[in-house]
Amino acid sequence: MESFYITTAIDYVNGSPHLGHAYEKVLTDVIARFRRQRGDRVHFLTGVDEHGQKVQASAKKRGIPPQQFCDEVSAEFRALLPKLNITNDDFIRTTEARHQRVVRQVLQQLHDQGQIYLDEYRGFYSTRQEQFLQDKDRNPDGSWPEIYGEVTEITESNYFFRLRQHQEWLVDFLMQNEHFIFPAYRQKQVLEFLKEPLNDLCISRPRERLEWGIRLPFDENYVTYVWFDALLNYYSAVADKPGVWPATIHVIGKDILVPPHAVYWPIMLHAAGLPLPKGIVAHGWWLQRGAKMSKSTGNALNPLDLVAEFGVDAFRYFLIREMNVGQDSDFTLEQFMVRYNSELANNLGNLVNRTLNMTTRFAGGVVPAAGPDTELEQGLRALWAATRDAFIPLCEDFQFHTALERAMVFLTETNAYIEKRAPWKLGKSAAPEDAALLRTSLATMAEALRLAVTLIQHVTPATADKVRAVLGHAPGPDWKAELDWGGRLTGAKVAPALVLFPRPAPPTKP
Repeated sequence: MESFYITTAIDYVNGSPHLGHAYEKVLTDVIARFRRQRGDRVHFLTGVDEHGQKVQASAKKRGIPPQQFCDEVSAEFRALLPKLNITNDDFIRTTEARHQRVVRQVLQQLHDQGQIYLDEYRGFYSTRQEQFLQDKDRNPDGSWPEIYGEVTEITESNYFFRLRQHQEWLVDFLMQNEHFIFPAYRQKQVLEFLKEPLNDLCISRPRERLEWGIRLPFDENYVTYVWFDALLNYYSAVADKPGVWPATIHVIGKDILVPPHAVYWPIMLHAAGLPLPKGIVAHGWWLQRGAKMSKSTGNALNPLDLVAEFGVDAFRYFLIREMNVGQDSDFTLEQFMVRYNSELANNLGNLVNRTLNMTTRFAGGVVPAAGPDTELEQGLRALWAATRDAFIPLCEDFQFHTALERAMVFLTETNAYIEKRAPWKLGKSAAPEDAALLRTSLATMAEALRLAVTLIQHVTPATADKVRAVLGHAPGPDWKAELDWGGRLTGAKVAPALVLFPRPAPPTKP
């Protein structure tokens, strides 16, 4: 059994969860579920980033201690997970003792090795991004991009990590591991970034300016820079779990790939003598009319509103079906409804209704044994084999949107098979050959439905469980074996009906 350790980025607790947070959790969960059902030993980590100047300022504005502020917002992020049916194995907070202990150990080790030194910094500082800036970060007209907010010029002593010393090593590593970052063009962007000399990384803030952070073990007058603290969560969460590290995949947003995850993180691990993760998946943004969704622009969408109205599986399905991993995608309620109605309600939901209804009407609610195949059944079985064989590699390559498209084609063809076979006509015939065809058609419909929901169960787990329940089927432990067309449902007692994806009520007129 292969170890598969997967993480999300940890969310900064300076605001409530929005669609971007939900997508990253669902995407990571889909990967984790897929690997579990393939037989891997999966460890899935998510959590929150709780230190830094913005948290300190937000707590002060509310007149409460920073820890209380973190407790309240962290609870929101934790509560989101079960509502999205996320199967994380751990949830880490950077204020936890287990994390702080590891951060201080790594800092002390790097300091003892001469990798961290004290120097004076003169330059510009962005409070919003909690980072020092250089002139190259300016707009062509000399102004600072809006993303940095207010920028001030400061002079202060700080501790620096010798980032530049490892630049050549990182370039060599990326050249030798060309699939380290997905999608591949993101790795090329990192290599472009590394063509410019790196500056050493300032990894401290004076406590007179920032109190809310992990204190440096070798100088209690300073706290750790939030990125140096936050990135170590992936390791600190499993440092005491033998056989888990290194991570297999870090799932992150494209905006924190360079430099944090693709430059700082691998160099930090390399300098500390720790194995590097096997890969990074950098996903895109959800846009609304071409603009990124974010709380700062006021166009962020509350994912739980959609979950409450349409159900968690419809929400999960849309996110994974609509977004090509690594690319941006536009979110509109209109497109959500197109997917909901055409693919979930009309396609999958319709097949469920037809299968249960006709098995109840014509076979006493018991799935019959299939009779001899005709070309119709053989064609559908051949399509199933092609669908299954293409689906698994697509998921392994994070092409979940295309995999779901293939599954929908199979469901569409299954519904077309029903129209051609017309069991409702066969049920009215007294001919023995029609009775045999009826049994075959009912068995074929039930088996195709069972197979389809088994194929997409990592995306729509609650739906798969509901369908298997009404089909009277308890799946075995071997997921791949469950994808073989056969007679597993023969003799199963089915439920008379199930409404999977109800039509939303039309809006009331004012």
